[in-house]
Amino acid sequence: MTFLEELRWRGLLHQQTADEALERHLAEPRVAYCGFDPTSDSLHVGNLIPITLLMHWQRAGHTPIVVMGGGTGLIGDPSGRDAERQLLSRDQVEANVASQRRIFERLLDFDDSRPNGAVIVNNLDWLERLGFIEVLRDVGKHFSVNMMIQKDSVRERLHTREQGISFTEFSYMILQAYDFLHLRRTMQCTVQLAGSDQYGNIVAGIDLIRREGAGSGAHGADAYGITAPLVERSDGRKMSKSSGQAIWLSSDTRDATGAYSFYQYWINLPDADVVQWLRWFTLMDREQIDALAGRHEAEPHRRLAQTELARHMTKLVHGEDELKRVETATAALFGLGDLRELDEATLAEVFADVPHSMHDQAQLAGDGASLVEVLAATTLAASRSTAREQLGSGAISVNGAKCPPDRRLTTGDLLPGATILLRRGKKHWHATKWE
Repeated sequence: MTFLEELRWRGLLHQQTADEALERHLAEPRVAYCGFDPTSDSLHVGNLIPITLLMHWQRAGHTPIVVMGGGTGLIGDPSGRDAERQLLSRDQVEANVASQRRIFERLLDFDDSRPNGAVIVNNLDWLERLGFIEVLRDVGKHFSVNMMIQKDSVRERLHTREQGISFTEFSYMILQAYDFLHLRRTMQCTVQLAGSDQYGNIVAGIDLIRREGAGSGAHGADAYGITAPLVERSDGRKMSKSSGQAIWLSSDTRDATGAYSFYQYWINLPDADVVQWLRWFTLMDREQIDALAGRHEAEPHRRLAQTELARHMTKLVHGEDELKRVETATAALFGLGDLRELDEATLAEVFADVPHSMHDQAQLAGDGASLVEVLAATTLAASRSTAREQLGSGAISVNGAKCPPDRRLTTGDLLPGATILLRRGKKHWHATKWE
């Protein structure tokens, strides 16, 4: 199966330039790039789609280039923004580039002994060498302002009188187009991969390459673009950084999502999304996905497709050891394991993932704290009388163990991280932290 055929059946092919010419062009190994602006020290789930394009590209025998936007990140892409980005310092951008680099090293094969080993470059290396006059004279002359203001992200901002758009962000298209020209000249890169919101920038780069190539004869003018759809959940939940709901691909950075929370994100995906997301995000083949789709349709209540999606993605992004740790925690929370086996880091993620509250550890001294009083201060019981009824019916568990009506909490109940986990019935958890 060719690269484009792979994208088509997965639903990952949104737009492509020069349909038949591109098919012929990809009949032999080629080089493609995808750019990532380091506006954070991590990438998020939404960024996985363009990364997945690079992964499929490499699996098809082509060479992927990751372009870290150390230069463009100092400017800011206006795409998808309704207001001006806050400019980052050079030190911030450099730190973000270094942090994000580790994500790509986990997902792509950078073995330089293979003919199509992945490559990482930083566009600051060539953009900072450009002089202002040089850009205006040699690059800017190829761009029509009339064309640039028709781009969606620019047009919408121009119509918003309060915000508008600065010349800095307006010029972003020129810099991204120059990236493509530079890589075409220096690394024989003929294809740009991206999300569909970048299509206008890709076309600008292709046009710049053809104008320069046709004029100088110094390099070929072949250049193509391929985009993937922007992913949306059926329940309307956003995945972007600006929405405040991002699921990050790192667990040890300032912007981070732990492996447990990452796993839970995928396993809680709505039924309406899960089969398509198996196609979009995983490297499973068509037969595996079709088999899972059939089992999911027959027994949706078992959430087999979500479980396999969560396992696949957690192993891919965080590794086998983290997947085992997460599965141990999940089993313990559903009564199939011992909660006391969970480490402090996992319990901290559980605490953040479920309803939780803070309490004074001094209450646990001596005879301890009345569980009735504690339950009434959590999301599990609306009042002390309700808490007594729940305890009397055997509906309450402490750290996974059912408890009698007169149960009191003591320091002996503390799990690592000074946490005590309370549960009503089989599914309703509340984490308490005692300091």
